[in-house]
Amino acid sequence: MTEPLIADGALLGGWRKSSYSGPEGGSCLEVLDGHPAGIPVRDSKNLHGPALIIPGSAWSAFITAVRSGDFPS
Repeated sequence: MTEPLIADGALLGGWRKSSYSGPEGGSCLEVLDGHPAGIPVRDSKNLHGPALIIPGSAWSAFITAVRSGDFPS
């Protein structure tokens, strides 16, 4: 299944940067809460780039895995 995509993420307002992003910028992920189709995710360095909409259940599973250390650096 192909995930829904928003071609221009800047069309949506209310983005927040990942808490794992450092204060100096760099590789930053932004998410948007409250979207009816799921959790939009975009690269903060490309504001007008695409935003991928992740289903809520998949996003919750991802966050749980990150918090439990399933993705070591």
